[in-house]
Amino acid sequence: MKIFKFFLGIVLVELITIVLFAISPQTFDEMGALRLVVPLLFVAVMVAFWFSSLSEQFEKDREHKIKDSFAKEREELRVKAEKEKIKVVKQAQKEIAKEAKMTHAKANFKVGAAFAGVLGVGVLFMLAQLVTAGLLTMTAAGGAIGGYYWRGKRLEDKKVKELEVIDTKVITQ
Repeated sequence: MKIFKFFLGIVLVELITIVLFAISPQTFDEMGALRLVVPLLFVAVMVAFWFSSLSEQFEKDREHKIKDSFAKEREELRVKAEKEKIKVVKQAQKEIAKEAKMTHAKANFKVGAAFAGVLGVGVLFMLAQLVTAGLLTMTAAGGAIGGYYWRGKRLEDKKVKELEVIDTKVITQ
């Protein structure tokens, strides 16, 4: 399509040249040559400006297309980076939740073992005829286990809300 615009200008110059030669006098003296050359120079200058304008417009169009392609590529990279960021955040949250569960499980096992040891001491006291000391020890251990269980439930409810995996919007193209 672009070449036709230039082709039209070239054909127009040729047609004007042919018409000027056709209407020019048969003899070429200095005045006849001047009558032919001046209009041809004027036409050549006008066509040169026209071609210059066309080439500048084509260059601007090309630059605009390049800028559009860069903007599109930049947007695609931004979207891809956002998706990767969301993926990394979700993975980190899952790992944190997993580690927290494992840490709590280990802590619960250690606390349970300690309370079992205290209950064992209470049973030993009872077998050794120290009923009051044994009952006090087992009651204290039972109360501590109950309090630990109640506190654990309360913290678990609170942490479930804190460690919920964030469901973020995924940007699509």
